[in-house]
Amino acid sequence: MGKYNGRGRGDDFLKKYFAGGSIVALLLFTLLCGTVGCSAVEAAEPQILSVGVKGNERVTANYILGVVETKAGEPIDRDKLQRDIEAIYNQGFFSFVDVDLGTEPEGVAVVFSVRENPIVEEITFTGNTVYTGETLMKEVFTQVGSVFNRVFFRNDLDRIQDKYHKDGYVMVRVADVNVQGGVIDVKIVEPRVGEIIIQGNKKTKTKVIRREIKLRRGDLFNITKFRHQLGKLQGLGYFEDVNVGFDAPEGQDDVLDVILTVKEKKTAAIGFNVGYGTETGISGGITFTETNLGGNGHQLDIGFDEGDEARYWATYSSPYMDRRTYGWRMGVVYHHYLDQYYFHDEKKQFEYDETAMSAFAGLGKKFGRDEEWSWFFTLNWRDVDYDNLHNPITGYYDDLTMWDGVNFSGELQFTLDKRDPYLSYSKGWVWETTLEQAVEFAGGEYSYLKYWTQARYYMPLNKFLDGVLDIGTLWTEENPLIFAARVRVGSSTEENLPAFARYALGGMNSLRGYHSRTFEGSNVMLGNFELRVPVQKNFELVGFYDVGNAANDMDWGEVYDNYGIGLRVKTPMGQLRLDYATGGDEDRTYFGFGQLF
Repeated sequence: MGKYNGRGRGDDFLKKYFAGGSIVALLLFTLLCGTVGCSAVEAAEPQILSVGVKGNERVTANYILGVVETKAGEPIDRDKLQRDIEAIYNQGFFSFVDVDLGTEPEGVAVVFSVRENPIVEEITFTGNTVYTGETLMKEVFTQVGSVFNRVFFRNDLDRIQDKYHKDGYVMVRVADVNVQGGVIDVKIVEPRVGEIIIQGNKKTKTKVIRREIKLRRGDLFNITKFRHQLGKLQGLGYFEDVNVGFDAPEGQDDVLDVILTVKEKKTAAIGFNVGYGTETGISGGITFTETNLGGNGHQLDIGFDEGDEARYWATYSSPYMDRRTYGWRMGVVYHHYLDQYYFHDEKKQFEYDETAMSAFAGLGKKFGRDEEWSWFFTLNWRDVDYDNLHNPITGYYDDLTMWDGVNFSGELQFTLDKRDPYLSYSKGWVWETTLEQAVEFAGGEYSYLKYWTQARYYMPLNKFLDGVLDIGTLWTEENPLIFAARVRVGSSTEENLPAFARYALGGMNSLRGYHSRTFEGSNVMLGNFELRVPVQKNFELVGFYDVGNAANDMDWGEVYDNYGIGLRVKTPMGQLRLDYATGGDEDRTYFGFGQLF
């Protein structure tokens, strides 16, 4: 606690009482030893006549004596007196406590002598930059004008440290308390980052690791932010283990060196998959993925799926981006889909086959002080062919097969991400707006402008249910009950878009109770609402409701909806998703990966 002196808590008492502090008692002790023997005298301790206090001005005697064991009428007990001195001192109001023994013919008068701490005139803070002195004073219960109490003030300091620690500044400490008269100055040390040492990486470039760790020399160390950065680093999948150590340079108690030691693992993998769907039939394929090509954090993905929906693809990307670093991606995709359904006015008109070859290249970057904003621009080229129209209904409507050909477009997306980046689950909201312009260039045969906007919102519900349900045993702070919502609206400058460019609803990623692409058009509105209920750490039940429509001539009051229940399971391969939806003509079951949004 700083500079407090307890000289009278025992040593002075022993010196006074047993080394001449009481002359009468010493003479009496010597006289009796010479006549009746020391052992007899030791057995006859003098009686205590009274117990009092002196030196106190503001702290009442009753309060002080409330912790004293020594009582009038009892034999004097040096051990008990020692404990009394300690007890009075531990009340915190005094800088010095001693005891005086006044010998009288009938016994001894015990008087505890105290020296009160100064009256608090002002409390100041030095070294604090995270919080102002006014903010820290809200944690202090010690009042100006009261006698300074070091015990109470120690609790004040604990609350100050707790505030720092709760907000992630776990290395902050109260280094000293200096009391000068009535002015109390609290010295706070807020360690700042010194060196960031990265070791153990052989393949991964150091810059790839360092860009995930946002700490810079001179930054205040915050464990909440640092833990999030470590989570992102480990989430890259490049490392088997990441260990963290800290070191304080000699003579610099306000500097903290951070040492990261990584253990790399293989980042290339070959995957096999087999699946079955009521709409797609049996399918299977092989993929080759390298997530850290050349140690630069680049990703290469090559693969194919065979079946009624056959796909072949190759993509190459650098997904990381910030204010200084561009993210980019490029790739080619070929697909051949058999026996697809074409709908018009919610009715299946016929089946058809679709073949398409597409290529894309995109570039993006984050911006803004907190990098909450980002943009991404993508060029898309696609050549689509619809053929083999079969199994038509009588009087079928065909607004599909005439729309094949080449399309060339540019797509610009702006994103504002206001989710809390330091949580393991989504909390907050994300807003996205996209413009897509098709032009008659590079073989493109169409010209149109599409524009749509989307908002996603995530709200933990624990605090609303606290007190209603025993949520502590159901949903923890790290794994809460969450309400999630997504709303999307979009339109176009063209009343009738090419079939491949239309907004489409239906299927596992939009209206889950309807067949894929049941609703199509140049306008769209969609709402998805989910209640995500953790059952165990790796299991989650989801109740959902979907509503929306897509059409050329949109009646914004005419919507279609469905509801259902789902299961989410966390696995080493990612999160598995199983949804069962009721809507349209029949119930539908979907299996996939990840959350819907």
